Amino acid sequence: MNSVKQLSKHFRDVHFGGNWTSVNLKDTLADVDYKQATTKVQDLNTIAVLVFHINYYVGAILNVLRGNPLNAHDKFSFDLGPISSEEEWQDLVTRCFAEAEQLAAAIDDLDDAILFRDFADPKYGSYYRNLLGVIEHTHYHLGQISLIKKMTRLNS
Repeated sequence: MNSVKQLSKHFRDVHFGGNWTSVNLKDTLADVDYKQATTKVQDLNTIAVLVFHINYYVGAILNVLRGNPLNAHDKFSFDLGPISSEEEWQDLVTRCFAEAEQLAAAIDDLDDAILFRDFADPKYGSYYRNLLGVIEHTHYHLGQISLIKKMTRLNS
């Protein structure tokens, strides 16, 4: 298996299952309803905000792999509007998983030769750094989501 195939598999695994940690976003969110997703625990982000935040960077990288300029700003990465219904929550989750699969497919289509080229601009490092970074980023916030999910269940 070449490097891009390994990266796309690792990216899929953190979203859909099969990774070394046996924890993934899809299973973790499967039984979370919009009330739990929007429940604030102390000064932590909500589950919904973290899902939005994870997907913000997935969408930004996907956009670049589709040949567009990088148009993402950290200051907007937590700017989720209000979620006031189960339908709005499910729309966010559905969009998250659809864009994750689209990014995995786009990674599959890359040639290994691109991995160490500059991603969008030299200041962002290589394609490899950004693809591995979005995987690490997802794992990091998945851990937060798992903990917040437990905390919201303890408080209800």
